[in-house]
Order: sequence, then C-alpha cells, then structure tokens
Amino acid sequence: MKAHHRKRKTRYEFELTGTGRATAHGGQVLVDALCRRFRLWERLAAVPGLDPRKRKGSGHDPEALAAQLIFTLTSGGVSLADAERLGADAVLLESVGLEKAADQTTLGEWLRSQTDESVRLLCKLNSDFAKEALAQAKPSRVRHGGELEVFFDDTEIEVYGKKIEGARRNYNGDLALSWQALWAGPFLLDQELGGFATVAACQEALVAEHAGLWEGGKSCFLADSGSSEGRLLGHTAGAGFSRWSVSYNKWTGPLERLAAQKPDGEWGDPAERNGVTETYAWVLHTPEGMAQAQTFAACRWMPQGEMLWRYAFVACEKDSVREPRAVFERHRLKGACEQRFSEVLSDLDLHHPPCLSLTANRAFYALATLAYNVLTALKVLDLDDGQQSWRARSIIRHLLTIPATLVCHANRRRLKLCIPAGLLNWWRLFLAKFVPRRKRGEGTDEAYWPVLNE
Repeated sequence: MKAHHRKRKTRYEFELTGTGRATAHGGQVLVDALCRRFRLWERLAAVPGLDPRKRKGSGHDPEALAAQLIFTLTSGGVSLADAERLGADAVLLESVGLEKAADQTTLGEWLRSQTDESVRLLCKLNSDFAKEALAQAKPSRVRHGGELEVFFDDTEIEVYGKKIEGARRNYNGDLALSWQALWAGPFLLDQELGGFATVAACQEALVAEHAGLWEGGKSCFLADSGSSEGRLLGHTAGAGFSRWSVSYNKWTGPLERLAAQKPDGEWGDPAERNGVTETYAWVLHTPEGMAQAQTFAACRWMPQGEMLWRYAFVACEKDSVREPRAVFERHRLKGACEQRFSEVLSDLDLHHPPCLSLTANRAFYALATLAYNVLTALKVLDLDDGQQSWRARSIIRHLLTIPATLVCHANRRRLKLCIPAGLLNWWRLFLAKFVPRRKRGEGTDEAYWPVLNE
C-alpha cells in the first residue's frame, strides 16, 4: 500500500510568551566570534575620521554603529529601518555585546558624516581582512587549479529619484549608480560605488593597488567586455597575472575579417559544445590604443540552417603552451564569478542604496562588502566541505537564524542555543575553539557559552 502524504491542521496548541529572554538570531554569536578573531571591532574603532563626534564620551561609538549594520545585514536585514528594529531584540544585542542600537536617523547621520578618506580606509580594512582570510583558508577552497582567480566586473544599480547623488542615465535611459568590484577568489577584495568617471580608470586603480597579492604566484585574471578597450588591455597585460583573458565583443569587425581569411587548416580539430561544432584558432590584431599586436583566441561555429560563420573572441596573454580552445574553456568559468556578484547583490539586497548622499551610500556599501566577506570567511575557514556551496542567504538561514534563550541562574548568564542535530558537533567544536569561557568567580564581559546535549 502506497503512503499518502497530505497537508492537515496542526495538533499543537499555541502559547505566546513575551519574557524578552529569547531571540531568533542566536547564530550571530558566530559572526561576532569571527570578527573578534580578526580584531575587526578594534580595527574599526581605530579608523581615522570614522567618528565625527566632538564629545567622544556620549552617543554611539563608530565601531558600535558599524557592528549594528553588519549584524543587520548578516541576519537578513536590508535597510536602516531594519537596523533600528534590531534594538527591539535585547537578547541579540546582549549576546553580541551591543549595549544599545541606534535609530535609523542616527545611522543615516553617521553615514552622511563620512568623508572620502574615511570611506577609503573602510575599503582598505575590508581588503586587509579579505587578504588575511585568503592566507588562512585551505588553498583548494579559494583557488582554482592552484591559481588565484581575480575577477573585475561593473554593474549598474538602478535608483529612483532625481536627487540621488552620483546617479547617471544608462543605455536604457534609467537612473543608475555604477558599482565596480574586484574579486580575489571568493572574496570581494575591493569596490567603488560611483566614484570613477570610467570603468577603465577604476580597474586600473584597483588592480594597481592590490598587485602584490598575485605577483610572483599563479593567478588568472578574468573580465568581461567592459574591460576590452586597447589601453586597458595593455594595462592588464602588465599587471603581473600569470594568465588573463578578457571578453572582446565590442569592436569585432577587424577581427572577423582576419578570422575569415584564415584557412581551414589553422582552425584546429572541431569540438562539440551544446550540440554545435566549434573550431578554434589564434588571431593577432592591434586594437586602438595599443602599440603592439594583441593575441586573441577565436572561436567559430555555423548554426544549423545558416551559411555564414559566427565568431567569438577573447583577448589573452601570449602563451605557446595553451591552445585557443583551452583559453575559451577557462574563460567560460567567468560565469561562476559573475554568479558571486549576483549573490552579494541579491542575498544582501544591495539593489537599493539607503541614502541620497553618494558618500553615505559608499560608506554603507563598504560595510556591506565587509559583512559579505565575514560570511564568506565563516564558510571557507570553518564550515565543512559539503557546505562550501552555500550562498550567503543559506548561511544566514541555516546557521545564523538559530533560536536562543537567555537563562540567568546563580549569578551566571547562559545563552541556550537550539542547534539542529546535524550541526551540534560543529557548534561544539567552534565554540570550544573560538569563544572564551568564563572561569567560576571571574568577572568578565565575555559571555559563557555552554554546549548542552539536551
């Protein structure tokens, strides 16, 4: 007899309590513990210009405001209003060491008080954190085939309202802010929101600033067609990457004529991909803005029912070892990098800048980038191999949204975390290794975290 499963009414009775001793975000203790491991709170407090107060003895410290925004983003919040609502969760605030949450007006005023220099230092702090996490992670989790994968991309964040500073009309006629980002492995290494006039200027600045991360080692740089102008290709070629490839689909007329002139014998063995037969060859061409010929990997195919070849081109380094087909196969992995950009935008809901001021939005996105990298570091440094495919939203949903209850007894304060059976041992090991325990009779601000088998 086959089992029949259906939706029925629950048999439970419901009882509501309002003791103020429970939270649905007990997993935020992991975020706090990881930030303490890297001394992020102390380093935020030391950032010059981050504190605009004239009287430092009152109000909210800058690291407390930054922590409030980071905890908001890593618990599923998306706005300054959500950050204000964090103040209603007294157990969460106490569990992560926040005395009081600021309202959204205070948060907005603090973001608007930032300067270009303080935002730059926030971005530098994020870059330093990402580099430290990269150095501590297992190479198999942050490198592809032993290579550090560096990816640059530019996206547009559509905004509404004519008063949003820095917004410009895009090709579709919509107002948008340009957001450029440089990735190193799974980490968002550096970013710029609407600060550069051109994508080329931003890429050159970010790549030059962080060149020490990949120089002397195995690395692969990937970018889309926004980075394909001649001058920028020359800059990429001299940036110290072991390998690099850039999509080239804007000025393909001369390349298509050169490719059409190549005899069939130079196109190599055919390969099948998605039901279409493709062949590959090298093409040399000097784009405008370059002083010498650039090497391009070319791919040609003829769709069924058509009489003319179609072509695709990828600019790359001159390599006598790699075949043009291998260049395309490696470059197509750029899709995984683009997916990470989509992840940070969607999972943290960064499609909506919170302020009208460009400087305030840049400060917010710098902190959001740091929050995303904290989640990524938690994954690559501490989670198991089977959990390395988790997105940011999966980490928030399955690891950080954990019910917790505050219990006070005999002058001891305990936070009881309700852990799923499959994660209980992982939590036990993490807390034993990274969270300080209080000795009996010892006064300390650190919480006491027991792990119970109840």
